[in-house]
Amino acid sequence: MYPKAFKKLIDHFASLPSVGPKMAERLVLFLFKQNPEKLEDFAKTLSELKTNLKYCQQCYNISEGEFCLVCADKSRDQKSICVVEEPLDIFAIEKTKKYNGLYHVLGGVIEPIASNDKLKINELEQRVKNNGITEIILAMNPTTEGDATALYVARTLKKYPTQITRLARGLSTGGDIEYADELTLGSAILNRK
Repeated sequence: MYPKAFKKLIDHFASLPSVGPKMAERLVLFLFKQNPEKLEDFAKTLSELKTNLKYCQQCYNISEGEFCLVCADKSRDQKSICVVEEPLDIFAIEKTKKYNGLYHVLGGVIEPIASNDKLKINELEQRVKNNGITEIILAMNPTTEGDATALYVARTLKKYPTQITRLARGLSTGGDIEYADELTLGSAILNRK
């Protein structure tokens, strides 16, 4: 039904997270309708993804150079590290403008069946050990895997003179208590101020 190149591009888009076949078709059709200059710029930027971007050598955030913008900023609190699962978590926390320390990206969470060798837990421990870090904030997702990872990281780092905290959990703003699930409501009660 589709030309081969069109179908191949649909397949590539459909393989992305949260993009189904219909959305992939719409995206490819949208790109097809663009002027050649815009499409060429899009293709160039996409092809440069792996050549111009890399992982920060210190925190494993996305970076254009040896260090990401956060690690290169000496005005940030150099003694505080917020530990996150993925680089997108950093962007979300930065939007709040409530944290001014450093970050450490683990690259995922501990999973029961998979090998967890790729997680950057040993690198985090070296940073804590060598840089006199006084505060660790564990900012993993409130999932079973996130909780297990936070517990493992906390146990790994408890031998260092570092305050270890976890993000508070609770009710969202504008939510009704009667509709909250028992885990969220229970967490809100336990983490009350």
